[in-house]
Amino acid sequence: MSVVLTDINNHLGIITINSERSLNALSLEIVEALQQTLLEWQNNDNIKCIFLQGAGTKAFCAGGDIRQVRQAIEEQKLIDPNQVPPLCTKYFITEYGVDYLIHTYSKPIVVWGDGIVMGGGLGLLAGASHRIVTERSILAMPEISIGLYPDVGASYFLNQMPSAYGLYLGMTGTRFDGVDAMFLGIADYYLPSTVKEEVISALAKENDKANIEDIIANILTNASVNKADLPASKAQAHHALISKLEEVKSVQEFLDIISPEAEKDQWVADGYSFLTKGSPSSVFVIFKQLMDSKHYSLEEVFRSELNLTCQFTIHPDFSEGVRALLIDKDQSPKWSPNSISKVTSAWVESHFSPLWSEDTHPFSNLKQ
Repeated sequence: MSVVLTDINNHLGIITINSERSLNALSLEIVEALQQTLLEWQNNDNIKCIFLQGAGTKAFCAGGDIRQVRQAIEEQKLIDPNQVPPLCTKYFITEYGVDYLIHTYSKPIVVWGDGIVMGGGLGLLAGASHRIVTERSILAMPEISIGLYPDVGASYFLNQMPSAYGLYLGMTGTRFDGVDAMFLGIADYYLPSTVKEEVISALAKENDKANIEDIIANILTNASVNKADLPASKAQAHHALISKLEEVKSVQEFLDIISPEAEKDQWVADGYSFLTKGSPSSVFVIFKQLMDSKHYSLEEVFRSELNLTCQFTIHPDFSEGVRALLIDKDQSPKWSPNSISKVTSAWVESHFSPLWSEDTHPFSNLKQ
């Protein structure tokens, strides 16, 4: 069975991530197939538009296949724990390469972000020209729970969100729905999940390349739920709180603002619980990465993220977090260090230590 299905319907190229059992989690095989298809279709003049979807109805994409990554980390520990596992380097170079390609693609890409859209799935959605959510969409960047940080270009798209929502969502891993995604600017269209085939059929009929962007926009707008009929956004309802985070300069300031609110507000309580159960190291690394990258270009973001993610493969919490959440499923990660008070600035900085020079960085050739 092919992990990525492709079909060309008239002038519409359709890509389906075909790993329904894993909620379309991105394995190395999947990201390699996505990259190959997108590169081939970019040079195919017959294809005017691309439609990217996940198999089944539960998830567009629940994230990266981190079990595969963790296995490589554990195998590398037996050889040399101070070296980044080659498979991890290859995986993240390819995954981020796909994300960057989507951000900079020369043709319209429509992403059907139905069901679960988390981690690597949100990375695929964020860069597309036409981003669709539905009443079933559940989105998040929950990496803090596995001892990682929001990657896949999140240093860019979280910082594009209004006010300090990106910082809040990155630090707390808070889930949000399609209405929230529209408010946050991470989605462009809110469609009923039942109209997908109609949308695909309408897109496939169009071949006016000169006006293709407008044509796609009209098709999706006509299929969209009327804004007046959308439920209220929980994220938007918390704007007063989020705005207080705009000027925070430290993790402690962040915690001092949201901690009291968590005692009286369930939305905040859920996020605060996620943060406090997550990796203490990740709390500080996420804060630093999002602060440092506020004014990074897309290229600078992916260069910094590749270095940071590879550093996480030789720091302890990432592998441990995956073990506790997905392998042994005991939900009891043994973080190192095990509390926020024990995280030193030197430890945080060690995650950002350069693994490559500017000239040897795998993404040194990304256009500025």
